[in-house]
Amino acid sequence: MRLGSPYGNHPTARRYNASRTFETFPFPAGLTPADTAHQRTEAVDGGALIPADLPDTLPDALPAENLEPKKALSPVHQAQAAIKTIPIRQAATAIAQAAQRLNALRQAWLNPPEWTDTVPEVVPLGLQHSPYPDRTVAKPGFEKDLAKRTLTNLYNLRPAWLAAAHAQLDTAVAAAYGWADYTADMPDDEILRRLLALNLQRSSGA
Repeated sequence: MRLGSPYGNHPTARRYNASRTFETFPFPAGLTPADTAHQRTEAVDGGALIPADLPDTLPDALPAENLEPKKALSPVHQAQAAIKTIPIRQAATAIAQAAQRLNALRQAWLNPPEWTDTVPEVVPLGLQHSPYPDRTVAKPGFEKDLAKRTLTNLYNLRPAWLAAAHAQLDTAVAAAYGWADYTADMPDDEILRRLLALNLQRSSGA
């Protein structure tokens, strides 16, 4: 972040700047920002949204060792061999449904329906309808209880249902990368190594 642009009044504060600092992790093939730039979506079972018009399958990029680059990559920079065909629509659907479930579980904990009411947001002058989502407010007598239901407190507690929902989402994302050998015990260093290898493959134009 040293090369990020200044942010705020603090002398050391920096804003993330991908063009000068580093690129983000590579998205799964078929789900990159370029693939979904149209911003059109379609609903799948359960109401989760995925990018519209995804193909059923997408040929996955070959592992780095099969690309015969001009300069051989060191073992640490070689992409893990993955399944050769990614069922991209199925993968996107699994990610969307897992993310929807995680969000629903978190919202139910953050704003228990027995503690809260939903009220319409104000309508700005000149508009017939509010462009903002409805507000969630505490029912009388539950203000202090609701104030304690924050994401920070939830993740500090890390209940089993939250860990399980994240594990389901992690598994769906790994499948989108074609990592058939992924398990919840895979070390973070190995995940980062594979993402780095994929970034290097794509940046080489292979």
